[in-house]
Amino acid sequence: QVQVVESGGGWVQPGGSLRLSCAASGINFSLYTMGWYRQTPGNQREMVATISAGDNPSNIANYADFVGGRFTVSRDNAKNMVYLQMNSLKFEDTGVYYCTATKTGYSFEMFGAWGQGTQVIVPP
Repeated sequence: QVQVVESGGGWVQPGGSLRLSCAASGINFSLYTMGWYRQTPGNQREMVATISAGDNPSNIANYADFVGGRFTVSRDNAKNMVYLQMNSLKFEDTGVYYCTATKTGYSFEMFGAWGQGTQVIVPP
């Protein structure tokens, strides 16, 4: 059974940093594309960052435009972990952040395994 579990959320001042972690189990992790999504208040869930399957340095990372160079996604296949380093956090980044895993070539939305989410709060 595929399981992904997020951690690392919390309250942080504007301009601060957080590192989200996601532990995956029940899958051949290195073969899965991993993603971070978020749902901000009043909005639908949206993609934040994705990272392709495989080993460094061949992984390809993609980011939403709003990231603007502030976030970095990475993975450690030996530990079945994926991370999201978030710097220069803004009030608008407040929301629930979700980790998701899907086999390469399959969409997260239709085929992904999702975690329960971790809350990030950046006060105005």
